[in-house]
Amino acid sequence: MDRREFLKAGAAGLAFSVSGNYTPVFAGQKPKRVGLIGCGWYGKGALFRLLQVAPVEVVSLCDVDKKMLAEAAEMVAARQKSKKKPRTYGDYREMLKREQLDIVHVATPDHWHALAMIAAVKAGADVYVEKPISVDVVEGQAMLAAARKYKRVVQVDMQRRSTPHLIEARNRVIKEGRLGKVGYVEICCYYHMRARGNPPDTAPPEYLNYDMWTGPAPMRPYNSLVHPRRWRAFMEYSNGIVGDMCVHMLDMVRWMLDLGWPKRISSSGGILVDKNSKANITDTQTATFDFDDLPVVWTHRTWGNAPDPDYPWAAFIYGEKGTLKVGVHKYDFVPRGKGKPAHGEALYEYDQFPEDETEKDLERHVASALRRHWKNFLAAVETRSKPVSDIEQGYITATACILANIACQLGRTLTWDPEKGRVVGDDEANRLLRRPYRRPWIHPEPASV
Repeated sequence: MDRREFLKAGAAGLAFSVSGNYTPVFAGQKPKRVGLIGCGWYGKGALFRLLQVAPVEVVSLCDVDKKMLAEAAEMVAARQKSKKKPRTYGDYREMLKREQLDIVHVATPDHWHALAMIAAVKAGADVYVEKPISVDVVEGQAMLAAARKYKRVVQVDMQRRSTPHLIEARNRVIKEGRLGKVGYVEICCYYHMRARGNPPDTAPPEYLNYDMWTGPAPMRPYNSLVHPRRWRAFMEYSNGIVGDMCVHMLDMVRWMLDLGWPKRISSSGGILVDKNSKANITDTQTATFDFDDLPVVWTHRTWGNAPDPDYPWAAFIYGEKGTLKVGVHKYDFVPRGKGKPAHGEALYEYDQFPEDETEKDLERHVASALRRHWKNFLAAVETRSKPVSDIEQGYITATACILANIACQLGRTLTWDPEKGRVVGDDEANRLLRRPYRRPWIHPEPASV
């Protein structure tokens, strides 16, 4: 089958064509009013993909970094159809109070996701939130409860579920039964992505409201490693590489294999090599997510070489009939015996979106997936249905990764009860499901959102 025709047929479940047909969901309607909270690298990159596929109006932007905020306002004005510059805010609460927004994109550092997303749905907006949804489990429970209580559509930006070549692999290999029984999955990241170095603490730059940037997280002295972009090197604001990279691969595998909650989670690791950096996240860690008869085993290592250099951030799905290698750039099915191999690669659409080739810092292999993820979200907004990466799916995957870090910290296997939202028979682990918030910020609770 021709690749383009295959993609047309294979992605029907995403409620839009992946062939390049971008007929606006809102044709003939008043443009949806959009606000962005968090104007950094990924916030802008994802928002610009929305502007490529729907006639929305970005009316407001919010960031605690005045320099970043001003730059984002100029860039949005240049890209959106109206050429209007969005209004700018330094506090998301003020933005949500003053603006009547249809859609809010939450693209803050991870430790701010919960409070911003909950406030947005309370204000009546549908929300597109970056992954992972939360830095602790109770935050995620509160976010899910808020989305359901206020009847808002919430899409998590785990865009592997909307990636054309991964949809192709799912349909062409897994759904057709070419793997046979799947008995083991490896997921991994071997990127050298952990912040290195030990620069001195300094006063924050004058254009950054560092107290507001820190928000509910513990107050650390300002350090250039933290802002912009490298805050994931610190557990105060994130869940390290497990929360950043494992969350994508675990969610991809859950979606591809129709998996729900892992029953048991174990993990080990630490800072084994790079002991001089100020970063406090692990440089080496493994975690096993036990889905009854299917173990999904994660490994990250920020030093040395990847075992398979063609798939340094990937999943290896082992079946009795063959192996499926899946990464963000391509996939390969390697059959046992006389089966037919399969190969697919990331879809680039420079013919339709030539700006993708020159946009600064854009992950070009992700652009097509982001466009489809936004279209899926917009279709769900129109039909008031659940998108492909609904907040509940984001909660399941984020919680599993947070539990892996707790298991690593405690040095024991955790058994999870999804109905109760608790670790079975482990009071110490359950106390770690909720991080302390710095005053005056108040931790959200599922019963009181």
